[in-house]
Amino acid sequence: MNKSIYLILALLMVAGLVSCTDENIGPSITDTRSTIYEDSSFTITGTTVANTRLQARTSTQLVGKLHNPGYGTLTSDVVCQLMPSNTIDTTGVLSIDSCRLTLCITTSNSSAFTGDSLAPMRMNVYALNKQLPTPIYSDFDPTGYYSPGDLLGSTVYSPKSAELQSSYSSSTYTTYYWKEVHVKLPQSFAQSMYDLYKSNREAFSDPDKFAAHYPGLYITNSYGNGRVMNYYATDIDVYYHQHVQLTDSTDTVYAAQRQSYVASTPEVVNNNNIKLEPDPKVQEMVAAGQAVVMGPAGYEVNVKFPIQEIIDKYRENTRNSLSLINTLELTIPVEKISNTYDVEPPAYLLMVKKGKKDAFFDGDSLTNDKDSFYAKYDKSTGTYVFSGMRKYLLNIIDNENGVASDDDINLTITPIDVSTYTTSNSSYYYYGGTKTTVTKIAPSVSQPCLGKLRLDKAKIKVVYTKQSAE
Repeated sequence: MNKSIYLILALLMVAGLVSCTDENIGPSITDTRSTIYEDSSFTITGTTVANTRLQARTSTQLVGKLHNPGYGTLTSDVVCQLMPSNTIDTTGVLSIDSCRLTLCITTSNSSAFTGDSLAPMRMNVYALNKQLPTPIYSDFDPTGYYSPGDLLGSTVYSPKSAELQSSYSSSTYTTYYWKEVHVKLPQSFAQSMYDLYKSNREAFSDPDKFAAHYPGLYITNSYGNGRVMNYYATDIDVYYHQHVQLTDSTDTVYAAQRQSYVASTPEVVNNNNIKLEPDPKVQEMVAAGQAVVMGPAGYEVNVKFPIQEIIDKYRENTRNSLSLINTLELTIPVEKISNTYDVEPPAYLLMVKKGKKDAFFDGDSLTNDKDSFYAKYDKSTGTYVFSGMRKYLLNIIDNENGVASDDDINLTITPIDVSTYTTSNSSYYYYGGTKTTVTKIAPSVSQPCLGKLRLDKAKIKVVYTKQSAE
């Protein structure tokens, strides 16, 4: 469908168009008419493929087991290295009393867990006895990397029983809330880390050096079926008694001092070991040729984007004219697939050149709108909109003589997790707004997701301006 909107521009406007045109064909014209064209006559096709091997460099830890009719059966546990604190308090320490593993979840049920909030489940934590491989993928089998006899701790856990915590930020004037699941660990584990720091502080200066002494943890669900929980932060807190001299020269003993000795962070190896068996209904949809996106470690869609058709038609319509490409965007409707625990479509989708997908994740990349793009699920419209695709089109026109390669045409659409950082320009006296910046994109492992992309109803819209003589 073509729409033409006629705009009569002055000579000054014409000069501005010439200075920023994408393709200057023909001489400048004093008396010109600029026409804006919107073309959405193109179609996109795709095929669903399995995506069972993920490399997700993230601090997200998904633990539990979930059987969800309409979705499938998901089991996930975690192996992780530990990032040591550079400095441990040793001044006046009288004794190391205890330690515990702390796993944090949000207070939002939709992002903290999927499944039954009350299902009785038990978590076991083991010490690894072997260095984790790198790279490491979601199909990793921890057998042989720990011993069942090296159980450090165990606890019954649920979102309901997690302890509510809060912290006030003076910079944003906001109180933040979260919940914590705690696993009591042996006092000897904390004591050994403390003793290592006192005898060999160099071991705490680098995570690889620390891993030589403590390869890491294996965190798994040992009992129960009905829920997976998404932990966004994990650390080990150590409690100790400390002898301190007060300013009035009197001595005192402070009990229950606490310090975080180690944490699981994106800088060290952290892997979700995922097993997903899609529901037979979902497998039938895939076999029937429907476009299904599913995570974690489920399905993605390989598509053929009609970029050559777009270029050919654009050039045909702007031959011997001055022209400017305004926008190129793709809108894809998505349908929810019915399931017991109301698993929704992915929060975000990445569309990346198929041949560059692995390098994108291996390199911890962000989208550049030339080879890769991301879109957020809009619940109100049931769509994903990839709006920043102009550079992708211009790159082929400007640098490839307008001839798209197979690499340009074949794209992959896959579920992702997106991390952002928000800064505020507000103060106590006025609200200056906020700015959100994407800081990380990783394969989707934070929670189950499932949706059917309606490629047959997708809309590709290209908008360009052409000058012609009056």
